[in-house]
Amino acid sequence: MRFKTLHITLIAFVVSTSLWAQDLAYNTNTPDELFEAYNLAFVGKHSSARNTLNEYLNNFPDNGSARYLLARTYSWDGQYEEARKHFNKITSSVRDKRDVWIAAVKNELYAKNNGTALGLANKALIYLPQDEELERLKQLALNNVTNTEYFPYSEVDTHQSTIAIKPNPAKKTKLKKESPTKEKEEKKQLNNVVGVTNAFTVFDKIHDPTIYSTIEYKRITKYGSVIPRINYSNRLKTNGIQYDIDFYPKFSKMFYAYLNYGYSKSTIYPGHKAGGDLYANLPGAMEASAGIRFISFDTRDIYSISSSIGHYRGNYYFSLRSFITPKPEGVATISGNLLIRKYRRDGENYTGLSLGMGYAPEYRQLTLDGVVLSETLLYLESQRLNFEYQFTPKNAPAIYKTRLGLVRQELVSIPGSFFYAVSAGLTYRVKF
Repeated sequence: MRFKTLHITLIAFVVSTSLWAQDLAYNTNTPDELFEAYNLAFVGKHSSARNTLNEYLNNFPDNGSARYLLARTYSWDGQYEEARKHFNKITSSVRDKRDVWIAAVKNELYAKNNGTALGLANKALIYLPQDEELERLKQLALNNVTNTEYFPYSEVDTHQSTIAIKPNPAKKTKLKKESPTKEKEEKKQLNNVVGVTNAFTVFDKIHDPTIYSTIEYKRITKYGSVIPRINYSNRLKTNGIQYDIDFYPKFSKMFYAYLNYGYSKSTIYPGHKAGGDLYANLPGAMEASAGIRFISFDTRDIYSISSSIGHYRGNYYFSLRSFITPKPEGVATISGNLLIRKYRRDGENYTGLSLGMGYAPEYRQLTLDGVVLSETLLYLESQRLNFEYQFTPKNAPAIYKTRLGLVRQELVSIPGSFFYAVSAGLTYRVKF
């Protein structure tokens, strides 16, 4: 009885997919090879099934049902790139086949290419609007992409400490892997990260090159991530060290936060700095934050009010952040930063661009007539452009990030005149 039921099921599956192929005007010819391939695939003999399917597709490359089964066997065996190639061949010419889109999105989710999965789901919903399963997979991909914490920009990138923490906008939905073969074991969770950054800045006039380095350790806990670090700088032939720590507490599914404190005895760093932001999820894949920054020097303290609005759209993330810094004479300075990121496989693989402009308290050490000036005395006009690229090698717990920036900033000694600076940096992190 069990064999008879299985046999009827296989026949029904072959007939349905054959009808689909005929509906697409595909040349199915004789179904014997396909029937054999289905039998092999659904008893777990995926390699043998692929041999049969590849031979069949050599003669009938436009047969959608054969290519669909071939793609699924690759996905079941964890060969996600090969599966992607065949799913793409189908969806590039056939737009309304729901099963293909669903399988293609799930293939990217299995591969943890959440950014790609999100983009595919959005594309599929153009042709299959309001499909419940595609909507579910889209939300799952969005959750996976946005439930990632990012390190704040270092001082090499911008005058202000800009953070792009990405909270989880909705409850996670589990994806059950649909395979007739035994599921692979989940990868061991990596809760520790060690990172090293080296960067430099060169100027077109007056100032000598500056060097910046940092070493950091990240520990992921159930309460949030903790990141202590040691920063080193060499500016104007003066060395300095700063001790710094970040904390990303999670209060609920809706609220997250960023907290920071830094301390240094060096003249090229502030004695104390602190800051924090509270993030809230909003409908429509939006997020907002509000917070404060505090920098303490020997002569004066500086406070800045920060706020941001962010939006996730497909594989892209947009964030606009502003800083309002009151001045002693009662006039506030304003600066802003726009961040755009395009994610690829997941939240750790992306390309980003940030633009900043406005007046901000300058905290890089500069000199005037041979005297070191305190940052609290400088409110300089500046414009900033930064490019970032981060990627992770396959089957390796490493993360690489490169940065390239251009700054145009007002000179301290000649108000209204500007200098240009180019900065570049490389970060290497490893998980364990």
